[in-house]
Amino acid sequence: MKLPKRENFTQQAKELIIVGSLNPVKLQSTEDAFTLAFDRSFHITGVNVPSGVSDQPFGAEETLLGAQNRAKSAKAAFPEADYWVGVEGGVEEDARGLFAFAWVWVLDKNGKEGQAKTSTFYLPEKVAELVKGGMELGQADDEIFSEDNSKQKGGSVGILTKGKLNRTEYYQQAVLLALIPFLQKNLYK
Repeated sequence: MKLPKRENFTQQAKELIIVGSLNPVKLQSTEDAFTLAFDRSFHITGVNVPSGVSDQPFGAEETLLGAQNRAKSAKAAFPEADYWVGVEGGVEEDARGLFAFAWVWVLDKNGKEGQAKTSTFYLPEKVAELVKGGMELGQADDEIFSEDNSKQKGGSVGILTKGKLNRTEYYQQAVLLALIPFLQKNLYK
């Protein structure tokens, strides 16, 4: 994907946000959250960068690292932007079963960082078995629920809530929460 050159932006142009993914869900949730947080529009684009973690991250640490890596790789790919965002979905297991969540990591051109985690929800046993067997969650959902590329649509959360909450809305809240340090600059270093 060819990105615009920074010098093509005018002084009053929209700020540029680079998302470390081409997934339309991650792009839209980022755009929605930034627009809501700052009461203005932004230019949002994605870049295909590696997460540096497993295709299906397991555990909070690996998932957070994937989000950080995506944001930092987006910055390396296009250092002229104003913000860089990494969104990484993961799973973790406890006594009740396998649950899903995502981490969001935001960087700005001044070196400020913000992070937030989505809420969590438990996966059905059949899906959990496939994921624990090495399949990515989106692929497991597609197989169990006869979907096609669900991770770029409503995702697990959309399927399991029967469309009442989709993946874009689910991620949007975490992106907004990761923006708190940018909204409350006097309270966060």
